[in-house]
Amino acid sequence: MGQGQQEQVATSLAGAVGEEIGASLAPVDAELERLYPGDPGTRQPVHTVYVPGDAFAAGTIRSWGDQALAALDAHAPDAASFAAVLGLSDDLAEPVYSRVRAKLKREPIEDLRVDFEDGYQGGDEDQDAARAARLIADACRNGTAAPYMGIRMKCMEAAVRDRGIRTLDVFLTGLMRAGGLPDGLVLTLPKVTYPEQVTAMVRLLEAFEKAHGLEPGRIGFEIQIETSQSILAADGTATVARMIQAAEGRATGLHYGTFDYSACLGVSAAYQASDHPAADHAKAVMQVAAAGTGVRVSDGSTNVLPVGSTEKVHDAWRLHYGLTRRALARAYYQGWDMHPGHIPTRYAAVFAFYREGFEQAAGRLARYASRAGGDVMDEPATAKALSGYLLRGLDCGALDIAEVARLTGLTRADLQGFAAPRRGDLTASAS
Repeated sequence: MGQGQQEQVATSLAGAVGEEIGASLAPVDAELERLYPGDPGTRQPVHTVYVPGDAFAAGTIRSWGDQALAALDAHAPDAASFAAVLGLSDDLAEPVYSRVRAKLKREPIEDLRVDFEDGYQGGDEDQDAARAARLIADACRNGTAAPYMGIRMKCMEAAVRDRGIRTLDVFLTGLMRAGGLPDGLVLTLPKVTYPEQVTAMVRLLEAFEKAHGLEPGRIGFEIQIETSQSILAADGTATVARMIQAAEGRATGLHYGTFDYSACLGVSAAYQASDHPAADHAKAVMQVAAAGTGVRVSDGSTNVLPVGSTEKVHDAWRLHYGLTRRALARAYYQGWDMHPGHIPTRYAAVFAFYREGFEQAAGRLARYASRAGGDVMDEPATAKALSGYLLRGLDCGALDIAEVARLTGLTRADLQGFAAPRRGDLTASAS
């Protein structure tokens, strides 16, 4: 056959065969579409800060930022000293330190949860919940709110169920009276053990939406994983997967509760940490259950606070930095911070993670986008991961759009296009 001559193409199957297979798989197609819609493509905060409902005030966010800056001034007043504590390379020291300080001035908290559960010690929960609603509404109006804000209510267990439901009602009603629900509203349901408790939360939110004429499904919530039964049910199934389905599309996140979960398994207090093997197992199950569903997984926290002498602060910073970097490598892009002194190392770990891999990721994505060669042959799924990595770096402030564009030749919209494909559509981004 001469060069340029087209091959003869022949088939053996009648068109009806493909039609029959398509019809037989239509229910599966619908099930995949419903159960695994993919990542929502919205910003995921790098942390969640918990502030007791009786302590939350109008100046809380700015106060945390100021306390974090004061900790840097006292214990790491320049890039070199901070890098020495955390083991940052010379080329990362100044970019990370300057970005951390800028972040603490501009946006010290990305996600704040006013806590009415374990951290709450107040005497008038109705008043504190109403005040939280007013302060959050005020912050959203005057531009001082964190990107995400909300409350953690009490759980659905019998002893505290009525109190939790009332607090949620007072809080949401307060927001509605103050002008409506903010876009960054987040609710956390703790100590979930059975899928039926998730279903109860769904019914509660449905009733509230109906009472206020809101669009069905407007209010979502996070599920906090703090008991062994939420990972493995009595029948041997992964309860957390059933919880996601019980949420009927309202679940936005799975948050690992380090200390309650560890205690549930009998782990001694001295060994209760987010890098304990029991924690790794729980989060791995959560991660697999959530994959493709659009539900994000969050790591827990450390209770070792960076307070006291400079030596003690540095030790706590190294621990927190190491745990955060460990979580990021395992694709847990969010965690909890319990003290203002934690947020300098939260941002240092996050910024270092994205900056040290930035040039390689940008180069690989640029070669993929231009079909150029290289020493790594990437597939559409990898391009999706690379673009997601760069977008997360942009969202938190680790990267600037100008430097990403310079190395990739891509706009943010281009990155979102590579990151967006759902399962089965990965090749679409390559065409």
